Amino acid sequence: MANGREERNIVMFPFMAHGHLNPFMALARELERKEGYTITIVNTPLNIQRLKSSLPSQTNIRLAEIPLNGTKYGLPPDAENTDTLSHEFMGCFLEASENLISPFKNLLIDITRHDGRDPVCIISDMFLGWTVKVANELGIYHTVFIAGAGYSMAIYFSTSLNIHQSQTDDQEFLLPDFPEASKIQKSRLGIDLKFTDGTNSWWRFRSHQFSLCLCSDAILLNTIEGLGDIGVKYFNRKMGGKPIWMIGPTCSYNQEKRGEKLSSKTDSCCEWLDLHPPASVLYVSFGSYSNILPSQMMELALGLEASNKPFIWVIRPPYGFNITEEFRAEWLPLGFEERINEKNQGLLVHKWAPQQEILSHKSTGAFLSHCGWNSVLESLSQGVPIIGWPLAGEQCFNSQMLENEVGVCIEVARGVDSATVKHDEVARLIKVVLGKTEKGEEMRKKAYQMKEKMEDALREGGLEGSSIKAINDFLGTATSIKKSSLPSDPSLP
Repeated sequence: MANGREERNIVMFPFMAHGHLNPFMALARELERKEGYTITIVNTPLNIQRLKSSLPSQTNIRLAEIPLNGTKYGLPPDAENTDTLSHEFMGCFLEASENLISPFKNLLIDITRHDGRDPVCIISDMFLGWTVKVANELGIYHTVFIAGAGYSMAIYFSTSLNIHQSQTDDQEFLLPDFPEASKIQKSRLGIDLKFTDGTNSWWRFRSHQFSLCLCSDAILLNTIEGLGDIGVKYFNRKMGGKPIWMIGPTCSYNQEKRGEKLSSKTDSCCEWLDLHPPASVLYVSFGSYSNILPSQMMELALGLEASNKPFIWVIRPPYGFNITEEFRAEWLPLGFEERINEKNQGLLVHKWAPQQEILSHKSTGAFLSHCGWNSVLESLSQGVPIIGWPLAGEQCFNSQMLENEVGVCIEVARGVDSATVKHDEVARLIKVVLGKTEKGEEMRKKAYQMKEKMEDALREGGLEGSSIKAINDFLGTATSIKKSSLPSDPSLP
């Protein structure tokens, strides 16, 4: 590979959340393999430290810090990531993120001065749409990396930009700019959209950033052809025909480091899985930030036990409690942990589990998930079907697509405001998916087919896969286009 001075620099800026940092790092590792490029990932100091620990010793990925100054906006000290942030501070965090514009612009100027030329492009997060303004001012090609599914993210964008369409007494409504989606069920809206009047800080932030994203030069989608394609049509229309590249799945950036990073928690999970037959274990996790209500947690625990199927459950404080506090025994049924330990039926893992290692283990047969897109991709890339319990954002639409169009998911509950989840229904669906049922067999077959499609999309050499071709097309376009520097555009939202 050429020396660093001859390489073109790609600047990437993910939002400060675990579910955003991971796919950006995965994409960075993919781009690093292309000859002639250096990757610079921009973020706040604590997130940079976290990313640094995941990089191999020999890498062409640089890490660049910019200060958040969160206390200026009412945040606790060291609050640089949503994963450790209570819901009450989200408004402050969003405001702080919008004020990174000056440090980011100064960093880009420094990069240009150091390299002797502008970066080839900026790849920004969809929650950092303001980077479009910076890119235009400096004459740098800009693209938004949307680390979600085309279909569900199109609905997420459209509902955010047309919030008043959902403010109706009807249980279904239409989106004026996304007619292909047909009628949207209000019950599938995340709690952040279902109960907003269009004035809260989270909605204002999201609608503003999404409007700016649609002024970018292109969009990268973390999906593959044939998985929610009507969403791609939406973005094509909203972008006025600018490029939309499907480059997924990006979900396993740390594979190369697994051997040297196996923790005692990883060992204990894998050793426990080794004790069980193939495709017999249910893995349960609601992501790094989401969780269910205490009452729902009780019903889930009783359902898991009643299913008589082995399970690994990542447990955190329930919704409404500080995510960083210690887990309380009162949140689980009396004697639950003792009973599942005695029968070797369940393994409770606190706060974090090695998800990729668990999903890739031969004993794992299904995943009870919040249907966050990173988790969906990690599950389907291993051919593991999903029991859906979507909670927020676009997750309900991921679950809907995976169940109705792809056939790899069955929904057990929906949202934290759902009071209808009962342990006997939880147990029944677990038995359906893990048991020798017609439905379970069909889901496993379709999940394996999706695994093969993902592998085909990432095929290199000879007949390139669709995602590899899309990445190459994106790089060719970004490298060949020279934008003119523009003054601050008053027409941008």
